[in-house]
Amino acid sequence: MMLVCRPLAAIAAFASAAVPAGAQETADFFKHNCSSCHTIGGGRLTGPDLKNVTQAKDRDWLARFIIDPKAMIDSGDPYAQKLLAESRGVVMPTIAGMNRQRADALLNLVESESKLERSAFAGVQVPTKPFTPEEIAQGHEIFQGRQRLADGGPACISCHTVRQVAALGGGRLGPDLTRVYERLEGRKGLAAWLAAPPTPTMQPLFKPHPLQSEEILALVAYFEAAARQGGEADALDPLKFFLLGLTGAIGSLAALQMVWKKRFRAVRRPLVHRPRKRKVA
Repeated sequence: MMLVCRPLAAIAAFASAAVPAGAQETADFFKHNCSSCHTIGGGRLTGPDLKNVTQAKDRDWLARFIIDPKAMIDSGDPYAQKLLAESRGVVMPTIAGMNRQRADALLNLVESESKLERSAFAGVQVPTKPFTPEEIAQGHEIFQGRQRLADGGPACISCHTVRQVAALGGGRLGPDLTRVYERLEGRKGLAAWLAAPPTPTMQPLFKPHPLQSEEILALVAYFEAAARQGGEADALDPLKFFLLGLTGAIGSLAALQMVWKKRFRAVRRPLVHRPRKRKVA
């Protein structure tokens, strides 16, 4: 993804031509919509590190690029072409409702954070040493929901699956995460994404219940181990779920039949076996 790419996909919800963007609103926006692909001083993720980006190119150019990146690329602008090459051909989408006011607010934030010794948006610190079996096991427990998240977020398995995660697989609302480590290009990209998921489905769930750093690292360890195993989740998992449901339904019907039969016996038995009164001559 380029300069901001998908992290700016939700920018339209915040864009407003009439009301200036407050500093806190802009910081919250960057955290929840930009930091999954960009850091400010933490190195490149899916998109480039934005530290001192206003020194690399003038603000007017940057604002125009944020407002309509495709137009800048199609114009043949050399710097836009350079960004396109660095992003391996992935073009940042044009955002409906994006305007100069919002772009300036984001650039102001990047400028001020770039002056700090360590920006609040430098990203999660991910170790380079191999993860331990204990860290991988903890990530597995978090994914399964057996270890509850500190801030009360939902378990991954409720929407996602990973190869051989369990007998029934996992949720199918979200994508298979067996190869997510590779798709997000390693530890740093995956950790940044987990810190602030930008998708329309996950953002409302995790914005009020963010993952803690130790939870993020444990999940990164687990997903890294899952990626090494290769493959995707078993395609038969939905069939297993269907067969289990069918078995449960048959069992429930059998139990109801027994209860119903006993109910009729309880009614008939007193009628059949009650003592008959002798007729008086």
